[in-house]
Amino acid sequence: MDHFDFIAPLYDRLTATPDRARYQKMLNLPCAGRLLDAGGGTARVSTLLRDMIGQVVVNDLSHHMLKRAGKKKVQPVRSLVEQLPFADQTFERILIVDALHHFKNQQRSIHELLRVLKSGGRLAIEEYDLNHRAVKLLALAEKVMGMRSRFLRPAEIQAMMGSNCISTKIEHLNRNTAWIIADKN
Repeated sequence: MDHFDFIAPLYDRLTATPDRARYQKMLNLPCAGRLLDAGGGTARVSTLLRDMIGQVVVNDLSHHMLKRAGKKKVQPVRSLVEQLPFADQTFERILIVDALHHFKNQQRSIHELLRVLKSGGRLAIEEYDLNHRAVKLLALAEKVMGMRSRFLRPAEIQAMMGSNCISTKIEHLNRNTAWIIADKN
């Protein structure tokens, strides 16, 4: 059984309550259209944003996480982020919260996310910053637990965006977490 299938029943109770205003700002919401929550698990964050965008799609590999997400009035889709089952330019907004380090091929994932992001759309990634000791310890703990996580520095994630974006920026909201925000050409 996958780690996330195992923790799915407790996940929403074990994680902190998301700051709706922060996600609204980072995604530049409200916005008409569709939001993809990539690696979104139980939809604990994107559920809070449903009233600010037309439709929310949660993509994850964990069947048990998606089962919980489906009860929250979002559309669950099970697939690898590296092989999204969506047409080009499907989403106005894409969100990744604390999940990029779990994606098997991060470069391919970002390429695929930018493919399904509409021109003028925004990709916002909240990820732990490997520049900090606490995150290095977290990375080690996940390895010990048998997870195949691969944490990156924010500048490495930003560099993966390539020339597909009008602008990219990094914002640090606390000591261990960074936002990498990209607006697509």
